[in-house]
Amino acid sequence: MDFKTIGFIGLGLIGGSIAKTIRRIHPDIRQIATSGHLDTVHNAYNEGIIENDHLLELSSFCACDIIFLCCPTKQNLFYLKELKPFLKKDCIVTDVGSVKGDIHKAVHLLDMDANFIGGHPMTGSEQMGYAHSNAYLLENAYYILTPTSSITQIQIQNFQSFISSLGAITLRLTDIQHDFATAAISHLPHIIASGLVNLVDSFHQDDLLKAIAAGGFRDITRIASSSPVMWQNICLSNKEQIVALIEQYQDILNHMKSMISENKEQEIFDFFSSAKDYRDSLHIQKSATFQPIYAFYCDLIDEAGGIATIATILASNNISIKNIGIIHNREFEHGVLRIELYNQNAFHCAIDLLKKYHYTIYEQ
Repeated sequence: MDFKTIGFIGLGLIGGSIAKTIRRIHPDIRQIATSGHLDTVHNAYNEGIIENDHLLELSSFCACDIIFLCCPTKQNLFYLKELKPFLKKDCIVTDVGSVKGDIHKAVHLLDMDANFIGGHPMTGSEQMGYAHSNAYLLENAYYILTPTSSITQIQIQNFQSFISSLGAITLRLTDIQHDFATAAISHLPHIIASGLVNLVDSFHQDDLLKAIAAGGFRDITRIASSSPVMWQNICLSNKEQIVALIEQYQDILNHMKSMISENKEQEIFDFFSSAKDYRDSLHIQKSATFQPIYAFYCDLIDEAGGIATIATILASNNISIKNIGIIHNREFEHGVLRIELYNQNAFHCAIDLLKKYHYTIYEQ
């Protein structure tokens, strides 16, 4: 792994976060970037993230070992074609889009298979732009790679090792596997969330509904605040998978509508029970493909230093915390604090220890 120069086309939330992470972990790597906004480039330059303080021509990326395409999916296709004449032979071109089929097709038509590894960091925020990027957004996040069949195994291994060095957990999928999975767990939920918001908005009872909108509604619709341009691009790029899943979801809603209309008590109970069982199983993954998650919830007294006290108790017993965070919305969650550990032994030890200090623990 010997990457000396890395370039970014687009420097928003994801591109900016990757660039900041690289600067934090690999400070000797030279980074350049261009963006749709000159202010973005100025900000990244002033923060010491990139070395150019002006918008770049694509020819400036000719020395790059890696080029990240970080624009909306349709724009990435345009830049892919425009970059081709300036790529050095062993340059790796990658993207960060949540749809892979279109860009893989474009790569093949442009005869760029030997240079391309698709990428999708499964992290982010409903916030947009470089201003919201941070150097820890990739930490412990899944980062899906979809290499072409023509790129060498050495290049794949080097790039995968590099992404892993940034704190992400890498997975390899085909572009078809990726697009089905993301349509199910990301694209359809965004459509559902936005549809629900638009439905409530159509009632024209802003004062009442905004006043009582809490836990469930805010939780399920938070992602509706994401970039409309990005989601327009995603829907058009992954339309076959999304349309198929919408049709299946419509069947589920129609079935539920029928059960409610006909007062089918047991069937309604079974509907929610099966959903609960599967949802609860997501807290600790048992699949061999994914790393298990060892997390529990803890009630926390509202006092200064409460989190620090828990952290000190665990640290003094040589228990390292992988992740810790406040659950701001507790309508459907027990425990105000979520604590994640690195392994099963630490998980059980931490629970036993905190119980001895009379903390209320919820294992989910």
